[in-house]
Amino acid sequence: MTTLALARSHARLQTLFLLRLPAYVVPTVTFPAMFYALFDLSYARAQAAIADETTLAFVAFAVIGVALYQFGVGIAQERGRPWERYLRTLPVSTASRFIARIASALAFAVLAAAFVAVVARVFTPIDLSAAAWLRVLLYTVLGAVPFVLIGITIGYWASAQAAVPIATAINLLLAYGGGLWIPPSYLPGLVAHISPYLPTRQFAELLWSVPRGSDPAHAIAVLAAYAAVFFALASIGYRRDERRRYA
Repeated sequence: MTTLALARSHARLQTLFLLRLPAYVVPTVTFPAMFYALFDLSYARAQAAIADETTLAFVAFAVIGVALYQFGVGIAQERGRPWERYLRTLPVSTASRFIARIASALAFAVLAAAFVAVVARVFTPIDLSAAAWLRVLLYTVLGAVPFVLIGITIGYWASAQAAVPIATAINLLLAYGGGLWIPPSYLPGLVAHISPYLPTRQFAELLWSVPRGSDPAHAIAVLAAYAAVFFALASIGYRRDERRRYA
């Protein structure tokens, strides 16, 4: 079988496995929308411009959470399991397994983001066309890349016990600092100064460029730089784990 065929089979099996775990599926899909409804829905109902940007901020939040937990926590917990050692003996490339994990994560990320969008569509005056939503989908996939790599970095550098608190801290701090929960103009002074340099803020700016009609080039460039840094760190962590466990 080719790399893509193996990846497709592995992605299907991994997705089916996760779908059979309500404890994973329910919070993953519903938590961002619930958080949005509890904290920002009342503001988003005021006018379409606010609804557009708050909805897209929580779309980013939904995707980031899936990336950090499915990769960071998932990889860290799997590394020491007998099943992982067995998989390493099979004629399946690392590329096939990572492509499969990314495809599975994107499926859940898009589902969680879609749930946020449905809540916004039903309860707020959100005003995005079908073409705009297609651009949001494209930018969501692009913007997810550095967070997938951050998750992989956590997965290969942190222990199974440490991965959950590390992923949680990174998720919550970056979401707050990036202006995903409250508008960046309302952030405290020091946080407001740091915010433009955070990947979460640039992910939000990338999505906000759709309703604003602004140029997303700067946000894409910053996210690409983060992706390059964490690709290097993830690769080093993977090779380090290979040497320690399978050399």
